[in-house]
Amino acid sequence: MIRFSWEILESLARDYKEPQMKLAQMVRRGEIHRVIRGLYETDGNTPGYLLASAIYGPSYLSFEYALSRCGLIPEKVATFSSATFGKNKTREYRTPFGNFTYNDVPSKAFPHAVTLVEENGRPYQLASCEKALCDMLYKSRPVRNRNDFASLLFDDLRIDSSDFANLDFALIHFLAPLYRKRNLFFLNETRRP
Repeated sequence: MIRFSWEILESLARDYKEPQMKLAQMVRRGEIHRVIRGLYETDGNTPGYLLASAIYGPSYLSFEYALSRCGLIPEKVATFSSATFGKNKTREYRTPFGNFTYNDVPSKAFPHAVTLVEENGRPYQLASCEKALCDMLYKSRPVRNRNDFASLLFDDLRIDSSDFANLDFALIHFLAPLYRKRNLFFLNETRRP
């Protein structure tokens, strides 16, 4: 269970003269595990994707991580990549639970096509395959023309053309204009192959 330091300290303050020292002692004994400053987890084996939105938010898992989970890209991704909005900078955290990155997407696009997933009673937010692709193209270098766009999709990102053909193009056509970027313009012009 994710717990913030103020929650732990508040519960310890009733019984201990120096709750900060007790908190440090609990970490040394392995009773709680420090994720980042001020954020602790009771289970040291918790998968990182369950912690991503608690580390920095509001956020949802997207980009390479979600594309890998959807099977759109062939690589297994070790970094938990998430989308944020209005932060105007990229954040990166290296923790005992994994590496986490956070990149902005436009605020108009942020709330759409994100699912709340629950695993063992613990919720986390995950972009749909289509949304993760839009987020990834927003973050990618701009392309000049349709040929460069196809190269970006199928060569650089290594998206399988048959997997691409199975995407929900109605959702893509709704999402793409919200990003207002050239790569998404080319995606929006794409019809089901």
